[in-house]
Amino acid sequence: MKKLLFLLFGVCLFSANLHFHLYKKNGEIPGNTLLVIGGIHGNEPGGYYAPSFLIRYYKIIKGSLWVVPNLNFDSIIRFRRGVYGDMNRKFAYVSKKDKDYRIVKDIKKIILNPKVDLILNLHDGHGFYRNSWQNSIFNPAAWGQTCIIDQEKIKTPKFGNLGEIARKVAKTLNQNLQKNYHFFNVKNTKTKFKDEQMRLSLTYFAITHNKPAFAIETSKNIKDLPTKIYYQLRAIEEFMKIVGIKYTRAFKLNIPEIKKLLKKEDYVVINGNAILPLNGLDKVINYFPVTEKTIKYKSDNPLVAVVKEGNHYVLYEAYHRLAVLYPQYFKNFCRIKSIKVEIDGSVKNVKIPSIVNVYKSFRVLGGKKRINIIGYSSKGNEANIEISKNKLIRRYAVDKNGNIYRVEIYDKKSFCGMFLVRFKGKK
Repeated sequence: MKKLLFLLFGVCLFSANLHFHLYKKNGEIPGNTLLVIGGIHGNEPGGYYAPSFLIRYYKIIKGSLWVVPNLNFDSIIRFRRGVYGDMNRKFAYVSKKDKDYRIVKDIKKIILNPKVDLILNLHDGHGFYRNSWQNSIFNPAAWGQTCIIDQEKIKTPKFGNLGEIARKVAKTLNQNLQKNYHFFNVKNTKTKFKDEQMRLSLTYFAITHNKPAFAIETSKNIKDLPTKIYYQLRAIEEFMKIVGIKYTRAFKLNIPEIKKLLKKEDYVVINGNAILPLNGLDKVINYFPVTEKTIKYKSDNPLVAVVKEGNHYVLYEAYHRLAVLYPQYFKNFCRIKSIKVEIDGSVKNVKIPSIVNVYKSFRVLGGKKRINIIGYSSKGNEANIEISKNKLIRRYAVDKNGNIYRVEIYDKKSFCGMFLVRFKGKK
């Protein structure tokens, strides 16, 4: 069985607030390993949304796909190239006091792992690269719509013919363009002799250690994010084909499907006992129950982060600031896995935490635990009370549309967990 491994690296005194995640997707049949790195620049969303699709919707059958979707996570949530300077200029040298030091050090170790056969570094670049000057957008100084190589070839047993590989990828990409002027070129920076700044980059670090490496740049002048993701994924798939990785994809690779998946309903689980939807969330959630001083969170979306800022927490999806959570701290001596709830006349065992749909009413069935339904006004335990939407105060909903409400479970002063009820209207 294919396994998806997830690693979160630790932090040190001078480190960034958020560290990257490494996902290892290994097929049942052994083969070559492709390392895909996204998010080295936080204002290049095509470079980190595409790898998030790899993690969520691709299954590897042969070979291995290692994915880092959020290398420069602090910069991603702020939509800045680099909040601590340009990370892609720190691979020749980085000070131990630099906040990017630990990230650069850790990604270097992964790049140099003997199992890694080829590296892709994903970007969005200005303009549309052309071999000759046309105007300020289409010219040799542009970076957009390119396969970048540092030199024509390197001496390595596998995939050292960088130029040949890049031209093959560009040719494939140009067979199905959304616009004719989106066509891809190969840009050879001839780094060793002509580009001092690129000698500080991730790809040049890789090739000088005999690791084949390429950058894929979609154009920043393409404003539509799904289109950028489309080109990035097509490029990655061609590289997977070249290195012999076999895979299946859970969606059709076209713009409408990508748009649909970007709007897919997502959730975040906090400290294992609380849950929030990511779509349509209200901007501020007060008195959010927290049982630990350090929040731990989990989401299927690898671009989700919960960050402490002052006396509150902020929930992000990439650079989208979804909600501010003002915490209320509780002891955590109580934890339950489920609770019985009567929903629209049927008794169900509701998992803690989870979101359940309600069409008419619900009733949390009694027990020794105290139930607090946020938005319902009463004194004491709110178990065994039939609750319909019209009995709830709208401003306490967790979503902007006023349909989703928290149901919290307590044992004396200890918070046990919560579930959310989502009123759906008529069946």
